[in-house]
Amino acid sequence: MTVTSTPTISTTAKPLFGTVLVANRGEIACRVIRTLRALGIRSVAVYSDADAGARHVREADVAVRIGPAAATESYLKIEAIIQACRETGAEAVHPGYGFLSENADFARALEQAGITFIGPGVESLNVMGDKIRSKNHVTGYGVPVVPGIAEPGMSDAQLIEAAAGVGYPLLIKPSAGGGGKGMHVVERPEDLAETLATARRVAASAFGDDTLFLERLVTTPRHIEVQVLADNHGNVIHLGERECSLQRRHQKVIEEAPSPLLEGLPDGAAIRARLGEAACNAARSVNYSGAGTVEFLVSDNAPDEFFFMEMNTRLQVEHPVTEMVTGVDLVEWQVRIAAGEELTVSQDDIVLTGHSVEARVYAEVPEKNFLPSTGRVIVLDEEPGAAGGRVRVDSALLEGLEISANYDPMISKVIAWGEDRTAALNTLDEALAGYTALGIDTNVEYLRLLVNDADVRAGRLDTGLIERKMPEFTFRHAGDFEVAAAAVFAAAMRETDAHDAGEGPWQRRDGWRLGAAAPRRISLGTPDGGIATVEVSGSVGQGTATVSVDGGPRRTASLGSGRRNQAEVTLGGETRLFSLAQVTAGPYGPGPDSPAPTKIFLGNDGWSCRLEVLTREARLARVLAAVEREEGAADPAVRSPMPGTVVSVSVSNGDTVTAGQVLLAVEAMKMEHQLVAPLDGTVHISAGTGDLVKADQVLATIHPAHSPEDSKAEDTVEESVIAMGAAE
Repeated sequence: MTVTSTPTISTTAKPLFGTVLVANRGEIACRVIRTLRALGIRSVAVYSDADAGARHVREADVAVRIGPAAATESYLKIEAIIQACRETGAEAVHPGYGFLSENADFARALEQAGITFIGPGVESLNVMGDKIRSKNHVTGYGVPVVPGIAEPGMSDAQLIEAAAGVGYPLLIKPSAGGGGKGMHVVERPEDLAETLATARRVAASAFGDDTLFLERLVTTPRHIEVQVLADNHGNVIHLGERECSLQRRHQKVIEEAPSPLLEGLPDGAAIRARLGEAACNAARSVNYSGAGTVEFLVSDNAPDEFFFMEMNTRLQVEHPVTEMVTGVDLVEWQVRIAAGEELTVSQDDIVLTGHSVEARVYAEVPEKNFLPSTGRVIVLDEEPGAAGGRVRVDSALLEGLEISANYDPMISKVIAWGEDRTAALNTLDEALAGYTALGIDTNVEYLRLLVNDADVRAGRLDTGLIERKMPEFTFRHAGDFEVAAAAVFAAAMRETDAHDAGEGPWQRRDGWRLGAAAPRRISLGTPDGGIATVEVSGSVGQGTATVSVDGGPRRTASLGSGRRNQAEVTLGGETRLFSLAQVTAGPYGPGPDSPAPTKIFLGNDGWSCRLEVLTREARLARVLAAVEREEGAADPAVRSPMPGTVVSVSVSNGDTVTAGQVLLAVEAMKMEHQLVAPLDGTVHISAGTGDLVKADQVLATIHPAHSPEDSKAEDTVEESVIAMGAAE
């Protein structure tokens, strides 16, 4: 299979652009730069202060700083982008997706500055960029739409009044939105008012427009979209469909082409042709130019019925699966069309070969309600095997890169191709199993659970499947083998340091003594707040080591070398391969003065975890927390789960609150996290709306009314800590 070039590319003498600026960041900026390089076009990257060391900055020919970390002061600042074009001589701008990619004011400003926007015209953006206007518009061109109420400028009261006519359950959608952000399901009339307030706040923050509309929620729907290409000479074609039904919170997680629904139907080809023609009609209705995607809801029970949802007037995150099955480089055609070239690919030239599946890799913790994660990438290996050209990774990651809370948590995409759907899923699973990004939490284990689910394998998909399946998924935790492996690795590193100190016993730092060496006790903090104590006796390097976890049986232990940052750990005759890395209190260098490790990261098979190397004080703190949990004492401090911005405060100082009551909301990585009271009591708020907060920062404190039982619990905690200190 070939996926490297577009078939029958025009050889017109008209030159393409000399310099193109990419007004985006992350993996999409890197992906666009790759095609620009292949076309011989000079690329310009823009970056915020938070992205100064980002991968797209390194890969571009030129990079220009455009502002501070906040997107409103950098990637969304039209004046800064145009100024960067002037400074670098960029003749055109590729917007990627998100940010300014569907902003009509941006396209208009570029036009006025004499700079080409690599995307559709202002008319297309105006109509299709507003979900209300687009729905009303396409109905005049024979495109079916979902029943609902879509009128601009409706107040909450008007929407509540109209909701009865739409029917429940219903979906609140932001008119200016995209990517599933700001969409909310409402099951009951009594929940509508509060949800509308949240939806308006999220829409205003994410898109600068709080206009909302309502749609009937189609049960067991499948999300199927059609890729279109249109030039400025009247040619419009589609490149088949993509199935995007595997979603969480209306955000796509796994996408594939072609749709397994259509592939499994006797008249699937005919339905594909109807979908494609409807998509092309939607594009023709606004004189569309460039690459675009028309999204449809398709009923699983009646697949010959489909409804227009929206048209995305930009490149989609999931565009690689279309490229993999058609061999068409969509970014290349975006550039060529913007430069005035005519499509040389006809509808008859588009043939779907094989099957492709994409998985989005996020920095998040699925087991903790998909809480976004931050951190520094310590070890990175995204393509451990060649896979015969069947795997593609579009990534923003670099070793040493700091993942912040300023932007969307998606960090890369893993795309696989196979001769059929089963082969593609198998290849994707194999690629995810080999994916390594130590130092940050990712959803890779969760993705593997999804692609191996029986319903997913059978193609029984709908947009609610992930929510239904999530309670059934069992996530892996660090067990005895993992903590023992981490301890053996740490011991081996310290042995190396001790050896480098010299031959004399006075220079060694490994507790040397006459006779048998003293066992090393290493206390490791697990991600769930627990403690594992590993005793390592003997020498790992000399092959005489034994280990015991939490006083359990002793097992022989050895450490063998693997690929870079990998080691084969053998315990009691069982061998497993891990990726391993340590973080120290200062810059690490082998030798007697090397700093002690503070964290150990390890992982395999798409799973990874962080183990804290506990000091005496840190161990005591974990013991205290464990005793409090056993006694049923709730932590009265309400902490921010990650760096972000306080977007709302629902209570005032001195208010009486109950356990589970919403106190305030923090926005991070384009998601809003509601923080609730952990117990009944009186609240003290220590942060206000608009405040920037750090991870684990205390934002509110609950003062409970003490009872005799509380005092007894506190006495028990104190006694346990004293006893623990004596034991230490």
